[in-house]
Amino acid sequence: MRYEKVHVNENKDVILTAYLLDSSDAFSNISSRPAILILPGGGYFNTSDREAEPIAMAYLAEGFNTFILRYSVGTEHTFDVSFKDAQDAISILKDNAQKWNIAENKIAVIGFSAGGHLAAALGTMGRIRPNALLLGYPCILSSMSDILAFAVPSLEKEVDEFTPPTFIFSSFEDQLVPVNNTIQFMQALNEKNIPFESHIFQRGTHGLSLSKALTSSGLTSFVDNDFAQWFDMSISWLHKIVGNFPAVKES
Repeated sequence: MRYEKVHVNENKDVILTAYLLDSSDAFSNISSRPAILILPGGGYFNTSDREAEPIAMAYLAEGFNTFILRYSVGTEHTFDVSFKDAQDAISILKDNAQKWNIAENKIAVIGFSAGGHLAAALGTMGRIRPNALLLGYPCILSSMSDILAFAVPSLEKEVDEFTPPTFIFSSFEDQLVPVNNTIQFMQALNEKNIPFESHIFQRGTHGLSLSKALTSSGLTSFVDNDFAQWFDMSISWLHKIVGNFPAVKES
């Protein structure tokens, strides 16, 4: 595996970290790999470590080249600044597709909470759209601005015919980002006839990440075996959207 860090723009804190699987004759059925860009949550105040490298490692183990964007955060910024960071990151992935062995038409974006808002913005407003969109307990509505570092647009209003197929997971019990954010985005996708899959789990607090002990910060409230199923579900869904690696030859 190769590991690279790229400064996205003049802001030294905006960094794209790449985790790149090695090519090998043992993987003769893989000419290029799908990629997934990870946008951690943190209310636009920070980017959560719990929703960064553990997510990258999980998708890496499924054959994806993975990328974490530490985008602009803090009250000194605006949504437009963070949005530009995310758009620049997508452009960097496209520009380096050959170097990083990425299939250009198989780039997914996953975001959590405020990172889910940023991911949804890429999928609805971006100059370059991802091929698949995954949203974990996402902020969608402008009313969420009250708990975020700065004002944000309502993204259910931005869904259009170019919005990519979307996978959404959230929980009914989430008190910080109410499930209505997910429901309204689903309704907007349905109205535009955009394919989507959604899993609204009954139980689960906000910010569960992988919902396993390794991402729990030692708190039992961040572990829920039912909610943890979202990851395997997302892999199954991604195989439908961007395909799986071929395995057709007999040994």
